[in-house]
Amino acid sequence: MGIFAVGLFASYFMEEFNMTFTDQLHEQAATLWQQSFDHPFIQQISAGTLPKAVFRFYLLQDRYYLSEFGKLHEQVASQVTNPKGRTFLLEGAQGLKDGEIAVRKGFFETLQISKQEIAQTPVAPTAYNYVNHMYAELYRGTPGRAIAGLLPCYWLYNEIGKRLIAAGSPDALYQQWIETYDSDGYTDSVQKMIALTNETAARTDADERTAMAASFVRSSAYELAFWQMAMDRQSWQAG
Repeated sequence: MGIFAVGLFASYFMEEFNMTFTDQLHEQAATLWQQSFDHPFIQQISAGTLPKAVFRFYLLQDRYYLSEFGKLHEQVASQVTNPKGRTFLLEGAQGLKDGEIAVRKGFFETLQISKQEIAQTPVAPTAYNYVNHMYAELYRGTPGRAIAGLLPCYWLYNEIGKRLIAAGSPDALYQQWIETYDSDGYTDSVQKMIALTNETAARTDADERTAMAASFVRSSAYELAFWQMAMDRQSWQAG
């Protein structure tokens, strides 16, 4: 079945079953997301047994990722024509600086991660490749593909937070991490990003929606790889 035929089938399926574009994306990435839910990193966060050395490594790599994630918001915003979407993306970039990155700073202080350690920690291959994937979706692709590539970071973390919040974690630091992604404010941002993705998809053709879906699935795969990167304390060295 060609790309055009896939697009027609997807459009029919969405209309027939009242599915949004992002519902379709969610289904396409469901196996990857389930692997994230079941990953030892997430399960050990919930159990409170994740080694702090692993969490420290994750935070250091996530600091790099979030810094670039915020820059991507600003660069995508400069290319979108939807004023509402542009405003949301710029607010998201500022929110990262004021909110999530600030929370990470608190984690750094608790774990005594110094500025020197931050400066001397190399970016791990998976973090480097994930960020490069999103820049490629923007500069070798389109703003719509970049938006689809940004969405899993919002949405998957929110679903993880909602799944873990009921049981919580016996470790106070990990409980704080869980609560970050189940908050009303964070959930509201996720819903706005989902809406922006759907609005963007509605203004384009079947081929572009197929490319947006590929970007979303690739980002979902990188999210899964990010957990394992932390468990392995991944480096550029072989072996």
